[in-house]
Amino acid sequence: MQRVLPGSTLHYDGSTPGSAEILLSALFAGGDLMLAQVSHISGLEPYVIQNWVARGFLPPPVAKRYSRRQLSRILIIHMLRSVLPLEEICRLLSYVNGHLDDISDDLVDDSALYTALVTLTEDDPPPIKTVLKDYREPFPGAQRRVEQVLEIMLLAYRAAMLKEEAQAYIGRLDIQ
Repeated sequence: MQRVLPGSTLHYDGSTPGSAEILLSALFAGGDLMLAQVSHISGLEPYVIQNWVARGFLPPPVAKRYSRRQLSRILIIHMLRSVLPLEEICRLLSYVNGHLDDISDDLVDDSALYTALVTLTEDDPPPIKTVLKDYREPFPGAQRRVEQVLEIMLLAYRAAMLKEEAQAYIGRLDIQ
């Protein structure tokens, strides 16, 4: 079943486990991405991405190139912003990753967090604990924080899907 990768414009096979990971890995096979590529993948205007960097929502690109970690953060923020204010998204991400423009205090790599989220949105998803089975806590209690954030992100994703469904249904009404 074709679906859109959360927060992006990319389609993938949501019924095949690991297909999103294959797609994301292929995107970075040639190295990090330029702003135009990130803009195309996310569906965001370049100035929005640059604004998020300037506001400290993610580390700045290195040599004008964005890593998979940065793209994942952009896709997470983009996905969540349809149902949560940016301040709450930043609060949520800071809960597991401290200062958002500094990766040295992260409890979880954003690409691992995003991959876990995508796995939880696929057909017949495993429990969150199973998705995080390879996670190594930097300190006791870190995994619980990551689990809580994933639970909230999954709820927000589902809310966004319901919102889209409601809007499509309203669009089909025969309103005079």
